Amino acid sequence: MTQQIRVAVLGAAGRMGATTCAAVEAAADMELVARVEAGQDVAAAVRGAGAQVAVDFTVPGATEANVHALLDAGVHAVVGATGWTDESRARVAEHAARVNAERERGLGVVIAPNFALSAVLAMRFAAQAARFFESAEVIELHHPNKVDAPSGTARHTAEAIAAARRGAGLGPMPDATETGWEARGADVDGVRVHAVRLRGLVAHEEVLLGNPGEQLLIRQDSFDRVSFMPGVLLAVRQVGSRPGLTVGLEHLLEL
Repeated sequence: MTQQIRVAVLGAAGRMGATTCAAVEAAADMELVARVEAGQDVAAAVRGAGAQVAVDFTVPGATEANVHALLDAGVHAVVGATGWTDESRARVAEHAARVNAERERGLGVVIAPNFALSAVLAMRFAAQAARFFESAEVIELHHPNKVDAPSGTARHTAEAIAAARRGAGLGPMPDATETGWEARGADVDGVRVHAVRLRGLVAHEEVLLGNPGEQLLIRQDSFDRVSFMPGVLLAVRQVGSRPGLTVGLEHLLEL
């Protein structure tokens, strides 16, 4: 019998955390060894349980500190909590590199803005299409309990669109707005991103791309949190073979 992966879940009392716990318990190749909640000592909890991988679905204000604690504890991290910046990701990458060099370890951290396979594919399709269109905007729609806006998924999508446009030599998108810029949404690398918070929604994204006389709409919908679980389990299985920091599930899918 193949040895099971020993998994801890941080933020286990939350909706995503509870769903992750259920998915890990149902996976034949995994064992849920710890449910870690707010206020607990993360390093002590995961080390005491003998966890090999910890999944973090906490909150933006706690997630970076959690990942640093996991690296110090010698535990791989799979992170779905949002609120990451270039600076915070860089600190984690440096920490992982230092720990791996000093201890001759191969610790990995996977930070995924979205674990839904459909969302990852939608982001990739948007980046591929962006170089062919004059205009592009992103609309993300979530439940009203989400604490950050725009979502990590929308930021990741906008950044990928912007990179594709730069690679194609495209300049700024046309926009004659002079007043009321607050209604135009957040500016993410020159791509406008709009956030909707509405009761009844879970997680949804639309990418609108336009040329004279035509429009392409790419839409992704997650109606239930179980949609994220195949991606979470994939990351748990692969993080141990990916030393250092990996940002985005697309790298695990080899897209």
